[in-house]
Amino acid sequence: MSKLPGKTYADIGELSFEKALKELETIVSRLERGDVELEESITIYERGEALRGHCDRLLKEAEARVEKLTVGADGAPRGIEPLDPE
Repeated sequence: MSKLPGKTYADIGELSFEKALKELETIVSRLERGDVELEESITIYERGEALRGHCDRLLKEAEARVEKLTVGADGAPRGIEPLDPE
């Protein structure tokens, strides 16, 4: 993701994944309808990019924390290992 020159969205860092995604969906919907003036379109697009980046970071953090339980041949739990994302 490219950095947005001169724009900071400190409030986005405080949003949960669900709230950030909901706001991003609202922005996409407004842009798809095409009833937003050019200058506002640019502004909300930039915010949408920042929201997308925030959601992406939160997903990657959650993915890194997910672990799976390993089970031995006898069915007994043996420990945990990182989740293989593939």
